[in-house]
Amino acid sequence: ILGLLAGSVMGSGIWRKSSYLMGREGTRIASELVDVVDDPLLPRAPGSRPFDGEGLASRRNVVVEKGILRTYLCDSYSARKLSRESTASASRGGGGGVGASTSNFILSPGADSNDAIVRGTKRGLYVLDMMGFGFNAVTGDFSRGASGFWIENGELTFPVSEVTISLNIDELWQRVDAVGSDLDLRTATAAPTLRVGRMT
Repeated sequence: ILGLLAGSVMGSGIWRKSSYLMGREGTRIASELVDVVDDPLLPRAPGSRPFDGEGLASRRNVVVEKGILRTYLCDSYSARKLSRESTASASRGGGGGVGASTSNFILSPGADSNDAIVRGTKRGLYVLDMMGFGFNAVTGDFSRGASGFWIENGELTFPVSEVTISLNIDELWQRVDAVGSDLDLRTATAAPTLRVGRMT
């Protein structure tokens, strides 16, 4: 889910008008519990780098601050298209092509443990795995197959598989009502446990 947000804040998608976040800079796009940074300067993290794909010195970019979208991530080309400066977010593909990309794209941890979030959930689905690809970046519509465990009265009760979870991703981020403290930085796009108040 965090990866879908990453794709939606790329300058290339904004100037092409293919992102639901077009024109939303400076507005609320998520719950106030949500802080997202793109930080290539974290020691020994998988996406860290001293400079970007165009040779610009790396810098930490605050993308979402207390639910407010603060910036798009741009390489030089998309920055020029949007009449702004590059955020030093360029990367090079295998063929040498340059485009905007994330480094260490992280949802900042909250105060609650994973166990506390589960205990505080009266009834819900604890999602461990998602399958398929059902996301429209223009409208924000999101629908994926999921599996995990059913939560009843704060306890994991029985396994669940072959279900679909669905909600517009704009509403999904705004309905986040708990963020865990269990951030694991083994991947370049990383998030702790998060709880969405209501989904289909």
